[in-house]
Amino acid sequence: MHKMKLYHDSFVKIKEQTKTIEMRLSDEKRSSISVGDTIIFSDTSNNEKIECLVSNIYRYPSFEELYRQHDKVSIGYNKDEIANPKDMLAYYSKEMIEQYGVVAIEIQVR
Repeated sequence: MHKMKLYHDSFVKIKEQTKTIEMRLSDEKRSSISVGDTIIFSDTSNNEKIECLVSNIYRYPSFEELYRQHDKVSIGYNKDEIANPKDMLAYYSKEMIEQYGVVAIEIQVR
């Protein structure tokens, strides 16, 4: 079982099952996640929790590649938004992305 925190908007989209892919750095913590594992997501605004099953894992060298391979709604954008991989620089530095690569964790709400 793994635990991750999410900002409220992402948490709601996972709860509503529109966001089915959680994007993270492929660092040591994320490298231990396997298909079939459980992730407990916590909403940072109210500490609400949701349990998800890991159904697939995709690893990429960059968010640009990840964004090319996945539908923008599945990674957390609204249909009317422009999906820009540079948005992830708000969370991770370019150096961290280059060092670790990125992971798309496909999840299903339990």
